[in-house]
Amino acid sequence: MANFQLFTSLRYDPGLVGVPKRRLANAGWNAKMTSPFYMLDLHRDRMLRAATFWNWTPAIETISGSDGLQRLTEAIETFLTQHGREKPLRVKVLLDSEGDLSCEASQVPAVPLENLFPERLPPPGNSKEAGYPLEENPMTVVIDNTKTAQSEYTHYKTTERTMYDTARSRASISLADRKEVLLVNLKDGSVMEGSLTTPFFWRNGRWVTPPVATKYSPEVGSGGQDGTTRRWALER
Repeated sequence: MANFQLFTSLRYDPGLVGVPKRRLANAGWNAKMTSPFYMLDLHRDRMLRAATFWNWTPAIETISGSDGLQRLTEAIETFLTQHGREKPLRVKVLLDSEGDLSCEASQVPAVPLENLFPERLPPPGNSKEAGYPLEENPMTVVIDNTKTAQSEYTHYKTTERTMYDTARSRASISLADRKEVLLVNLKDGSVMEGSLTTPFFWRNGRWVTPPVATKYSPEVGSGGQDGTTRRWALER
C-alpha cells in the first residue's frame, strides 16, 4: 500500500438540496441532482485523475463511472449518519491505493447559495452591486518568503502536504485564522496557489488564475493543484 492517500474536501450543506428548485445559474451538477454535497461530481473527478496518474487500479475501480459516484455518495452518507448532519460541514474524503474510502469532518459557517454559485465575480471594489456575491469576512493574504518546487504532490491533492504545512508555519497561520499564504514556484517565481485555496487575480479587466496542466507535468503550468472550484470557474 502507498504511504499516502488521495483526498478532496467538499462542502456538505442541507441547503444545497433546494438548488434544483431555485434554478440557480451555473449550479452545474447541483442544479440537476437533489444533493447536499457541493460539486460532488467534480470532487470525484479530481480523485479519479489522481488515482489514474498513480495507476491505483482498486481505487480507480471504486470511484469510476456512475457506480463509483454512488459508492462515494454512500460512503459520505454513512459517515454523516454516525457523526451528525444538521449543520454545514467540510467533509474530507480520503481514498487509499486499495480503494478504501474514509471521511473526516469539521463545521463550517453557513453561506448563501448565491455565493456558492455566483453568476459572475465583481471587479475589485464592486462587491456590493446587485447581481454579485456578497463579500463576507475577507481573508488576509501574504506571499510565502520561500519558493516551492512543483511536483505531483502539488498538482494532485494528497495527504503529503509538507510543503503547504511549512508555508503556513512560516507565515504563522493557524487553522482558526482568516489568513492565507500563496506558494511561489521555485522554477520561475510565479504564484502556484494558496495553501488551502485557489487564488484569482484581476488582470486586464478580468479574473485569471494560475495555469494548471490537465495532467501533471514538471515543465507545464504553475505547479498548483487541479482544483474543483478552479475547474468550475473556468468552465463557466
